[in-house]
Amino acid sequence: MNMPSSTIDSVANARFDEKKAYVQDEQGQAFFDDGREIDLLHFVYRHPSIDEIRASPTNVLKAIDEYGRTKKYLMNVGDDKGKIVVDLIAEVKPQVMVELGGYIGYSALLFGDAVRKAGGKRYFSLERNPEFAAVIMSLVDLAGLSDVVKVVVGSSAESIKRLHSDGLDHIDLMFLDHWKPAYMTDLKLCEHLHLVSPGTVLAADNVIKPGNPPYLEYVRSSVDQKRKGNSETKIDSSNFGKNADMYKEREGEEKMTTEIKGNPNLVYESKLVNSFEPTGEPFDGVLSIIYNQVRIVAIASDVLLEPERHVWALR
Repeated sequence: MNMPSSTIDSVANARFDEKKAYVQDEQGQAFFDDGREIDLLHFVYRHPSIDEIRASPTNVLKAIDEYGRTKKYLMNVGDDKGKIVVDLIAEVKPQVMVELGGYIGYSALLFGDAVRKAGGKRYFSLERNPEFAAVIMSLVDLAGLSDVVKVVVGSSAESIKRLHSDGLDHIDLMFLDHWKPAYMTDLKLCEHLHLVSPGTVLAADNVIKPGNPPYLEYVRSSVDQKRKGNSETKIDSSNFGKNADMYKEREGEEKMTTEIKGNPNLVYESKLVNSFEPTGEPFDGVLSIIYNQVRIVAIASDVLLEPERHVWALR
């Protein structure tokens, strides 16, 4: 499967429309979980156009964007980066999509609507913070997407395990945009549970800026490199900047599943795509499209057990 070149070209050559820029985040101050998420909910439900907003994912998203542009910064994926994933959804047509990190529901609304339009059945939004999860549920209900979007509250690792025990056996598309130190450990967990396997599309935000070296190293490693280094995963959350520090301060220490080795026989090949934050800040390679040639290799004999299949992902 190949991503249409027109999509890549349009992203690479795009210019940001300054009229739609969010206000800048407050440098050196809290930029989430300071009451703005509940304030957003009141803003949307008190909006003069609330009748037009109801049952319309597009109009709910417009109201969220209006808040981000006129009130306070919101750490949403935004419509520029979001369009890349929406185009992937239209191409892949996932039956099941999972996002790790829902925040206030922007991506759940945007991508959940796209999944429904593409004929998909379920969009799982995994969010650790119960207040954020409540905001997501309220906005999803307002947008009329409750038949597709299901919010799962709890740590990402425990929620993944719970979904698997409840019968989820394959993820068609997964969007990673949660606690950065957990990107690699959660991917390994999904590999271990066979939720990520040939046919899966991965999309991970912010791996170039602010950066996620452990995740990038893992998906760029060869089978031999991963086999030789496949001991217990060690992650130092202090290397991930203010986002990780704020999560730790407000939510406590995340209990990552570091003992899971994943599936070292999965091989990922990547291509970077440029995009913008909602504030207009350019991100070189904030999203990369991984044309994954995933090969299942017999560990003992190194022969292919499965015919070569194509998987692509954003990271």
